Amino acid sequence: MKPIAIDLFCGAGGMSEGILQAGFHIIFSNEISKDASETYRKRHEQLGLEQGKNTWLEVNDIKNITGTYIKKKILELKDFKENKNIEIDAIFGGPPCQGFSRAGKQEVNDIRNLLFKEYLRVVSEIKPKYLVFENVPGIVDIKFKNFVSDFNNENYKNKNAIDIIKNELKKIGYNLLEPRILNAANYGVPQNRHRLILIGFRNDMIEPKYPKEFKQKVTLREALSDLTNYELDNKKYQNSSKKGRTKNIVTNKTISEKKRYNNDLSKHYNYIEERFSLLNEGESNPQLRKRLIKNGLEINKYPSLLEYIANKLNISKLKVIKKCKNLLKENKLLDLIVTKKNSRVKLYLDKPSNTILTLPDDLILPICNRICSVREFARLQSFDDSFIFYGKRTTGGKARKNEVPQYTQVGNAVPPLLAKAIALEIYKVLKKE
Repeated sequence: MKPIAIDLFCGAGGMSEGILQAGFHIIFSNEISKDASETYRKRHEQLGLEQGKNTWLEVNDIKNITGTYIKKKILELKDFKENKNIEIDAIFGGPPCQGFSRAGKQEVNDIRNLLFKEYLRVVSEIKPKYLVFENVPGIVDIKFKNFVSDFNNENYKNKNAIDIIKNELKKIGYNLLEPRILNAANYGVPQNRHRLILIGFRNDMIEPKYPKEFKQKVTLREALSDLTNYELDNKKYQNSSKKGRTKNIVTNKTISEKKRYNNDLSKHYNYIEERFSLLNEGESNPQLRKRLIKNGLEINKYPSLLEYIANKLNISKLKVIKKCKNLLKENKLLDLIVTKKNSRVKLYLDKPSNTILTLPDDLILPICNRICSVREFARLQSFDDSFIFYGKRTTGGKARKNEVPQYTQVGNAVPPLLAKAIALEIYKVLKKE
């Protein structure tokens, strides 16, 4: 029998893919977003994981889910009714991390910062043999002024989340490996994505290890050349994406791509493509701005951008051309050339991608001078091509607070190949029992 896992805060299913690839059976999952959980459920059906038969996905706030409820749903599964003594081998989970992110405001009172407390509560109620906790490195930066333990009412003052988690786990019989920040690029993912990983183990279990880094890194060109028309000989990563890495639990075969999904390309105006073309590989908007101030810009080489600026400023093209020769005091003009967006960067072609975020226009593809499609983002996260994302492609404004569109589902996910490398280490020690 395969080892049994629970996947909390599962999102669209990045962590889940890695857990399954490592050889686990996911018996229970939890996700609050209806959009992300639709993607998760449909993917699991594709993999032979059927709701109520051999797995259960609970779409709910984790605060409403108890260990007793989880055990009840597991006992009700058709394929597990004969086995009344199912022990959970591992709980995996990455509580939403925006409140900890160094890219955000890092507000100590952000309610999302306390979701790890719910994670610990479920661990205490289920008592798995192992646990894996994933979050952004910024979790180490925030100190809680006042955090009260659910286990014995201990009051932590000015302690950070890692110290609290370590101490709280001790109270319920768990040891914790020294926290590690792992870069997904070191585990076969074509993306530099740093994540803080905590691995815990029950006092009566064998101590696991962190995964060893791979020697080779996968570049953006190797990941996307078939989608972007970049020339490439080594298509090993692309072929495994098309063939699939995650096996159907019934057929024990991977699911190959039958049709290309989630690959709609954004139609940029000509002046926007020209704006993107100004960026050199690896260059960010602030760096481009500094370069233009230093060197000026021959704007006549960019006719659509020239026309756009002339219309916006209501001046002649000749005047724009003259102004662009010396941009030192031309902030308004620079804003029209570059925009005020500081987070935009053009990716390197022959290096792993920068971190995939939830906003697609932060990252620009080299040579193509466009943003990535959802499928290209998914490739850079190491999702199989047969993995289909459901819901709206993107959204904006106030809707972003409630909706989780495809780009966000991909951007929020744990890269499957990183999750697989971690889950394999848990699998190894379970096999030694």
